[in-house]
Amino acid sequence: MRGRLADRYAETIVGHSKLVIVCLLVLTAVIAAGAAVGETEDGGIGQFDVDSDETRALEEIEDTYDTDDRVVTQIVVRDEGGDVLTRESLLESLELQQEVRANETLNATLSEEGFVGLENVVATGAVFEDRAAEANGPPDTSHPTLEEQIGALEDRSDEEVEELLAAVLDPDADTQGEDPYEFLPTEYEPRETTAESRITFLFQIDDSGDDEEPQAAYDAQVAIDELVEERFDDAFVFGQGITDAASSSAVGDSFAIITPVAFVLVLGVLAITYRDVVDVLIGLFGIALVMAWLAGIQGWLEVPSSQLLIAVPFLLIGLSIDYSLHVVMRYREARNGLLEEEPPEGTETDGPIEDGGYLDAGRGMALGLAGVVLALAAATFSTGVGFLSNYVSPLPAIQDFALLSAGGIFATFVVFGALVPALKVEVDRVLESRFDRDRRKQPFGRGTGLVNRALSRGVAVARKAPLAVVLVALLLAVGGAYGATGIDTEFNQTDFLPEDAPEWAKSLPGPLAPDTYTISDDAAYLGENFQERGEGSQSQILLEEGITDPETLVAIENATASVEGNTTIAARSDGTAAVESPVRVLRELAGENESVATALEERDTTGDGLPDEDLAGFYDVLYEADEEAASAVLHRTDGGEYDSARLLLSVRGDAAAQDVADDTRDVASLIESDAPVAATAAGGPVTTAVIQDALLETLVQAFAVTLAVILAFLTVLYWVRHRALTLGAITLAPVVAALAWLLGTMALLDVPFNSETAVITSLAIGLGVDYSIHVGERFVAERGERDTLEAALTATVTGTGGALLGSAATTAAGFGVLALALAPPLQRFGLVTGLSIIFAFIACLTVLPCLLVLRERALARLA
Repeated sequence: MRGRLADRYAETIVGHSKLVIVCLLVLTAVIAAGAAVGETEDGGIGQFDVDSDETRALEEIEDTYDTDDRVVTQIVVRDEGGDVLTRESLLESLELQQEVRANETLNATLSEEGFVGLENVVATGAVFEDRAAEANGPPDTSHPTLEEQIGALEDRSDEEVEELLAAVLDPDADTQGEDPYEFLPTEYEPRETTAESRITFLFQIDDSGDDEEPQAAYDAQVAIDELVEERFDDAFVFGQGITDAASSSAVGDSFAIITPVAFVLVLGVLAITYRDVVDVLIGLFGIALVMAWLAGIQGWLEVPSSQLLIAVPFLLIGLSIDYSLHVVMRYREARNGLLEEEPPEGTETDGPIEDGGYLDAGRGMALGLAGVVLALAAATFSTGVGFLSNYVSPLPAIQDFALLSAGGIFATFVVFGALVPALKVEVDRVLESRFDRDRRKQPFGRGTGLVNRALSRGVAVARKAPLAVVLVALLLAVGGAYGATGIDTEFNQTDFLPEDAPEWAKSLPGPLAPDTYTISDDAAYLGENFQERGEGSQSQILLEEGITDPETLVAIENATASVEGNTTIAARSDGTAAVESPVRVLRELAGENESVATALEERDTTGDGLPDEDLAGFYDVLYEADEEAASAVLHRTDGGEYDSARLLLSVRGDAAAQDVADDTRDVASLIESDAPVAATAAGGPVTTAVIQDALLETLVQAFAVTLAVILAFLTVLYWVRHRALTLGAITLAPVVAALAWLLGTMALLDVPFNSETAVITSLAIGLGVDYSIHVGERFVAERGERDTLEAALTATVTGTGGALLGSAATTAAGFGVLALALAPPLQRFGLVTGLSIIFAFIACLTVLPCLLVLRERALARLA
């Protein structure tokens, strides 16, 4: 018999159904108001902050050094098999710059430096040649205007431009401070006057607030990209604004494709499962209320939006469908007399139960809800814990995800454990009394249909070969756990860029046809062929203590000279590592400034080109000669002391963040081992790697906390209710197996573990425990009412299994269609979540019944 608490709860809901509906609708309105009241701005990547030495070092750098906060746009011109160093191509780029400058809106976003490219270096050289030829005295050395540059190239023939280009590309040439090789591919051979591609850098102003993105500059990037497409046959613009626009457009195109597909699939599965329009509409209404709660909770708690929160609505839709199916199917079983329980004396039925009579709507709901509400409550607690366990994460965005998910799961229980049952009772009463509609429906999975026969075969396997099934599941779980050790945890920004749509998608009619996306290929080309600038293109090393010790400069030189070509650190045209450091600055200034050269000669006692004494005095000379260059790598306090230095390491754009972090830390370790300094790796890629490590830590912590809490809860629950000490562990075992299968599959499919898959343990455990509890609770109830183990198992699997099948099919379809998305994060999230649902369903209807059979047989032997 069911517990008195569940009976009283169900009868209260049914007995006061109208009051329950009104009260909960009012409560929903109050909570949903939070969506308009609260602040839920996009938290962005800033929400992924981690307290670490690396982030502390980066904050110290930002506080003490003049960091380059300009927005960098990169324009690549290509001609595969041809030449982009022709007079015509160089002029085309200069005219593009002129067109951008002529546009007031675009020009307003440009910094003083503006465009810097090989075309400018060559044209500037041409202007200086003209000035030297025309001057009677010393030639004008001021920087030429863009109009002068264009005019100088237009006045020259193709042959003259090629000669000028050869002079500019002479490694010994003076190009007014610009290195022409940085605008050419890394494979470019010095002195060649042809190249298949070149790059131009555009520096823009970030005039936004400290906590805001430079949207005006980003919008300008998109507009400039359109101008580039008009002028060049093969060229592209790359920058954060371009990637943001492409990603946003890809998400929109993705949902334009997958929304109708998902809608048709979900409605189709619901129609097959419910076979009743009214029940489908009630379920959809309940889902809408849960979404209103979710938006309200997010607003009231002021949880900022982030890329992780896209998972929460899908999760709650899946749980809502699951809860709705269990409530409705148990209600149908009760009304059709399939619960093997006689109604209380005085309850009116339409004929005897055994003759096909049925309970009225109120009593049927009271009986059905009482049989499922404790399982729903237990699943809510366990699923909530599964997600709330992520609150131990050091990442604020993961903490927000955990909090919002737990709140949404509670809302799902309130809506489908109280409001929907009350609403269904009222709707069925009205339809039966006023419209004479027969509301009896066969539960999904019961009867003699295909689904029932398939579920019954599962019962036969569980009864005949339970040990074999468990052993196979265990072997697969062990293999999955082993495979999980090889899951890629590296973070590469290119993994998040949208991919071009397949041909079938492009052939879709009208608004459904997606745009063409080359951003991913462009990023790969840029990373493979050029030394990038801009966000994420540099890592840094902060040096503290011992800054004026001569050993520090020696250690810096040795460490940077030891960087091998196969690392993530980019190389200059001369083959040396692209590292800006105090050593490089002092040598450059010594070659240009006589006072610096003299000061260096006086202090270099070993002849290695580095000062060996009075470094503080030498650094003062550097500041006097070029304060901007010196202050970029050395920090001088107001008292004139030098308390820190930094190295800036240019890194390959296609390198994974973890690889960049490892290489940067290696250089820092070499410096620290040879000098009395504290060297700390920092910079965007290093911080990203730290975040990824924290995500992996989240996986381990959430997994441990979730398993421990849920196991303890289920053990206590089953002991208090059924005096069964082992049922908790048995109920949880299939969930662990399903998670191991999932992680192994991720390794096989080469799905990385990153920000959108970081919550996979919560999804797998949360949904898996929900399914498992329903099966376990139903089995215990049926075992007490049936004469044989087989009868109890059959009633459990065909009854609850039908609801689980409908739920799993619906939610897996809803998630699975995300694999059709153009945005890789959506693809991975949909694939992984869909697989987690399928594995959880399979484990709960194969492994769990077998474990229950083995437990029953073991208890029988001990009796």
